[in-house]
Amino acid sequence: MRTRSILAIALLISTCSYSQEPVDALRYAWTGTGGTARMQAVGGATTALGGDITSTFTNPAGLGMYKTNEFVLTPGFRFLSNNTDYRNNSTSDSKSSFNYGTTGFVFGLPSSGNRSWRGFSFGLALNRTANFNNDVTLKGSNNQSSYSEKYLEELVNNNVTDPNAAANNYPYGASLAFNTYLVDTMNDASGNLSGYRSLATVGTGLTQQQKISTKGGITDFAFGGSANLLDKFYFGGSIGISMLNYERTSSFTESDATTNTANDFNYFISDDYLKTSGVGINLNAGIIYKPIEFLRLGLSFHSPTWYQLKDQYKSTVTTDLEGYAGAGLKSQSSTDFNNGQLGEYNYNYTTPWRAALGIAYVFREDRDTHNQKGFISADVEYINYTNSSFKAQGSADQSDKDYFTGVNNKIDAAFKSAVNFRIGGELKFNTFMVRAGYSIYTNPYTNAYFNNQSADEVKANHMNVSAGIGWRDKGMFVDLTGIYLISNDAYFPYRLDQGVFNAAKVKSNGADIFLTVGFKF
Repeated sequence: MRTRSILAIALLISTCSYSQEPVDALRYAWTGTGGTARMQAVGGATTALGGDITSTFTNPAGLGMYKTNEFVLTPGFRFLSNNTDYRNNSTSDSKSSFNYGTTGFVFGLPSSGNRSWRGFSFGLALNRTANFNNDVTLKGSNNQSSYSEKYLEELVNNNVTDPNAAANNYPYGASLAFNTYLVDTMNDASGNLSGYRSLATVGTGLTQQQKISTKGGITDFAFGGSANLLDKFYFGGSIGISMLNYERTSSFTESDATTNTANDFNYFISDDYLKTSGVGINLNAGIIYKPIEFLRLGLSFHSPTWYQLKDQYKSTVTTDLEGYAGAGLKSQSSTDFNNGQLGEYNYNYTTPWRAALGIAYVFREDRDTHNQKGFISADVEYINYTNSSFKAQGSADQSDKDYFTGVNNKIDAAFKSAVNFRIGGELKFNTFMVRAGYSIYTNPYTNAYFNNQSADEVKANHMNVSAGIGWRDKGMFVDLTGIYLISNDAYFPYRLDQGVFNAAKVKSNGADIFLTVGFKF
């Protein structure tokens, strides 16, 4: 046990805490396309299809098929259930939340006469591309490592030999554990500090449990335009403003798995809060070509989204050490080091670019959509997740720059490129339509992310199976879509430089329901 008293909290320092990890980059990049109920019913396969406001975000060339003006509103709702496997123990949780798809206006301006340029169209729309509302719970037994070891590593890796530095220099990590005696000093025979130890009882087993609640999403606001050349070539582009909001509350509890009440450890709780918010900008461009009347070929390119983000965060550690270093619970928060305020840090984040190829076959292609009988459409999309990157803002000091270089190197090692597939179709019976679709967003991880274990064990992917109906007549349309969501993913409750740590495998099942109401004017 340490022999000196902890420095008063009045001796505060300003220490930056970094929270960016490779998994943060993936969270903001491994997303779907969103869209109207109609487009989501056909799996989001819109690259070559066009004729829907969703094209503003997927392939703006598709706006060129509009001849009239249109207003679209798409509310939705999500039901999500998660089953988590952590160290061979299964735990379930669930969450429901409001959702929405593409909403906005399209203005079609057809040209008169026999001009080569047959018309121009413009779209102004909102679209939700990511929904972060979720609850995940894990629980398992562990006799190989402790969450508290990451605090030990923070002290060891920084060569902290002064207990006062351990108590004050790491207010979002090791200092909280040190000041609540979860981590304590070790002294040699002469009474000098020889190292640090955790009081968590790894050898006799620990019960680990974590509850994570997240909310927020990514909403894109875009303005797009398209030109129609000879009703064969459609060229389009759009500029988008992306608004990101992510809020995460995590509570990790580690408790003694035995009934021993005299081993100086009952439990500790590590509570963490993170709020990330910011705005980004992106550019999209595309082309659709109709070599023959019933066939459409599409190509789109999506630039990275360049974000400016702000993190706000705090951490708290609470311990029950069965009377060690004094009776009762001990608790400390990072806000004790910061005049009661949350920590803040501003930085830049860039998503990877992506490109998509599409093909669509329209049954009985006709300028009068009432005569069309349906279509089948498919997309192939390429995205390289290693192109995600973080960067310090402005005149950051060298330590900030070195930190982000390290994070970006980890992104390069943890992720890879992936190919996503979307396919769907529609059958039309005069004013009534039925639709179905499928999409899969494939594994973005390398084996390095799983600590050189096989990533194939997780089989990470997102799959959507969709179906919908629609009605269109006299300038009004109503579309209803249900999407069955299947997701396999994994994350690490904690990582260690030395020692064993395990991934929690998360299998999610749920449903999205979207209703689109539109009016032509």
